[in-house]
Amino acid sequence: MSAAPARRAQVSAALLMASATLAGAFGAHALKGQLAPGDYELLQTAVQYQFIHALGLLLVGMLLLRNSQRALRVAADLLLTGVLLFSGSLYLLLG
Repeated sequence: MSAAPARRAQVSAALLMASATLAGAFGAHALKGQLAPGDYELLQTAVQYQFIHALGLLLVGMLLLRNSQRALRVAADLLLTGVLLFSGSLYLLLG
């Protein structure tokens, strides 16, 4: 049983959480007065969903350490793809 899928999921989750923290802090402190209220809400939504997906990905990564089932590997890939597409598209709307 390879630990590579678990490690990839955990590292991806950690990077997503770190970047969500940075985006949320930057938005709250540097951009709040500069963004339109609707854009600020969009940023908050992107950050919130990124955190939620990252926590789910971390959980799947932990489960993968115990059991490297194909379904868990697919779930990790789908979570990562989903957060990149969803939150990423919201971030792009702000730019």
